[in-house]
Amino acid sequence: MKIKLKDSGFKQTPQRIAILHFLENNRKHPSVDDIYKAVSAQFPMISLATVYKNLEILKQMGMLRELTIDPDKKHFDPDITPHHHLICLKCKKIHDVDINVEIILPENRKCGFEITGSHIQFHGICPGCQKNNSDKKLTGF
Repeated sequence: MKIKLKDSGFKQTPQRIAILHFLENNRKHPSVDDIYKAVSAQFPMISLATVYKNLEILKQMGMLRELTIDPDKKHFDPDITPHHHLICLKCKKIHDVDINVEIILPENRKCGFEITGSHIQFHGICPGCQKNNSDKKLTGF
């Protein structure tokens, strides 16, 4: 990621590099708050606005994808290869689905769109939340 940043003409600030390091191979789909907390541990003077600005730059450069999964939080995915997601309805954890699921829309359903990609979201309850739910049933809470 660093090389792309250098070649892009954007400055390699320590904060920007810290954001990139945090995101690199991060498969947890962190929110802006997650990224801010991680980077501010190393750079206490960094502002939330700086994190937002840098994430927007990285998104525009095609180095990460913004996920519109949770209306309350922006999440980011550094894996820009085509893939889909599993989303827990309780804890909001997001997991990658690394299989090719292709849906071909009939011409009469495209509404004149030229399809350039797709993203499928599968919703459900993750194993951890299922276990917590069954534990509550056993204890009566």
